[in-house]
Amino acid sequence: MPVWFSVDSAAKQFCGMKGGKCMSGQSGRWRLILSLLALGLLASWGGPRLLAQTQVTQAQGPGIELTVYNQNLALVIDRRPLDLVAGLNEVQFTNVASQIDPTSVHFRSLTHPEDTVVLEQNYEYDLVSTAKLLEKYVDREITIVTEDGTAYVGTLLSGAGDVILQAPDGQVTVVKLDRVQDFSFPALPDGLITRPTLMWLVEAEEPGTHDTEVTYLTEGLNWRADYIVVLGEDDTTLDLTGWVTVDNRSGATYEEAKLKLVAGDIHRVEEVGRVAGRDVYEAAPAPAPAVEERAFFEYHLYEVQRPVTVKDNQTKQVEFASATDVAVGKFFVYDGAPSRFYGYLVDDPGYGSATDKKVTVMLELVNGQEQGLGIALPKGTVRVYKKDVDGSELLVGEDSIDHTPKDETIWLSLGNAFDIIGERVQDDFERLGKEAMEETFTVTLRNHKEEEVEVRVVERLYRWSDWEIVQETAEHTKIDAQSVEWRVQVPADGEIAVTYTVRYSW
Repeated sequence: MPVWFSVDSAAKQFCGMKGGKCMSGQSGRWRLILSLLALGLLASWGGPRLLAQTQVTQAQGPGIELTVYNQNLALVIDRRPLDLVAGLNEVQFTNVASQIDPTSVHFRSLTHPEDTVVLEQNYEYDLVSTAKLLEKYVDREITIVTEDGTAYVGTLLSGAGDVILQAPDGQVTVVKLDRVQDFSFPALPDGLITRPTLMWLVEAEEPGTHDTEVTYLTEGLNWRADYIVVLGEDDTTLDLTGWVTVDNRSGATYEEAKLKLVAGDIHRVEEVGRVAGRDVYEAAPAPAPAVEERAFFEYHLYEVQRPVTVKDNQTKQVEFASATDVAVGKFFVYDGAPSRFYGYLVDDPGYGSATDKKVTVMLELVNGQEQGLGIALPKGTVRVYKKDVDGSELLVGEDSIDHTPKDETIWLSLGNAFDIIGERVQDDFERLGKEAMEETFTVTLRNHKEEEVEVRVVERLYRWSDWEIVQETAEHTKIDAQSVEWRVQVPADGEIAVTYTVRYSW
C-alpha cells in the first residue's frame, strides 16, 4: 500500500517534540533532512515518487550572460522565471552545452533562496543514435527494411557490426548494417534523450513564479584578439584595429547574450574525462558594436555594449580597439649564432661555426598614450599590411603578441629582408691551458638597398656561462647572461664588419 509522507507536518511535529517552536533556519535544515529521509523511505518501500510537477524548459532565457576566457573556457549564467509548486518539482533544462562541466552546475531560486532546496542534480547526455537504439533493443522485437525492399521482423540478438535477428519460428537472419535502409523501433527506450539535458529535483516551500539562476562552466568556447595593422608610407607610423574573435564549439547557441571577455591567464585545476567537443566551425563576422574595457581583479575585461548572439559552430568577430598614427620604428636583426645555451661546457672547436645569412625585419612600438595607444592589448595575432602604389593593401608579415599592458614595448617579427645579407665566420679558436679558451668571429653585413639601415647583430655566447669579450671592433651591449648585441649602421649599397674575441674560463 502506498505510504504518503508530509514533510511539512513531520517537521512541525519534530519541532514540537523538541519542546518548542523551530527557528526559520532550524526549520529549513530539518525540512531538508526529513526530505532526504522521505525519499530514502520511498525508494526502500518501492512506493510512488511524489513529484508535484515536472517542468521542461529551454536552457537559455532572456537573461543569458556569457563570460568567455581565452583558455577554452566560458561561464554561462542563465536567469529565467520558473513556475514551481509546493513540494517536489522536477526541472529539466535542454539545449545545454555538450562540453559542460557537470560538477560546476549551480541552480538556485533568487525569489526564495532559503526555502528552495535542490535535492538532486543530474546531467543527462546519453543521446539517441542508431548504435544506442540497437544496443537498447537487444532481446526485443524490431523491424528492418533492406535496400531491396525486403522487410525483416524479429528479436534483435546483436546490432554490433551486423544486425542479427531471430524470427518467431527460431530462424536467425544476419543482415549487413550497410544494407539496412530503414529501422523501426516501437518506442524510444528509457534513458535515451535527443539533446543534452540538465535535471534537478527541487523542493519548494513557496509555490508560484520563482526567478531562478543557473550557472555552469563549459569548454569549447574560446576567444582571441586579432589585430590589423597598416603601415604608413615611410614605415614610421601605423594604424591599428583590434578585433575580438569568439570561437564557439561548445554544442550550444547563446541567443542575445550579454557578452564579456576576460583577458588573462587564470589558474585551473587539470581534470580528465571532460566531454569531447566538435571540430567544425564556420566564419560569420558580425557588425562591430562598442566594447568597454576595464580592469577586473588581476586581469582585463572587455564587455560588448549590446546583446550578441553566438551560434554553435560559429566564429564571430567584434571590433574592440582602434588607433591611428601610432609611432613605430623599423630595424633589422642578424642572429646567426646558436640560440640555445646548453648548461655544460662546449669545447668542440667547430661547434657553432655554421652561418645563417637571413636578416630579420622587425617593428618596435611602445604601447603608450604619447605614441597613440596606451590601452590594454590582449594576446593575439598581429597582421601587418602596407599599401602598394595602386592603393591596395598587401600583407608584409604577421606575428603574435602576449597580453600587453600600457607603456610596454611590443616587437613584431615580420620576415626576412631580401636586400640585406649577413655572414658569420669563425676566425680562430684556441685553448688556453686547462681552464680557458678563446674564439674569434667576424660578422659581415651587406646592404643592397639604396638607403642606410640599422642592423642589430646578436651573438649567443653558448660555450660556457663564464665569459668575457676581450677584443672587439665596435662596442657591444649585454642583453642577458648568454647574449650580446651590436647596433651598426650599414651604408647604402655597402657592407660593414664586426669582429670580436670572447674568452671562456672555468
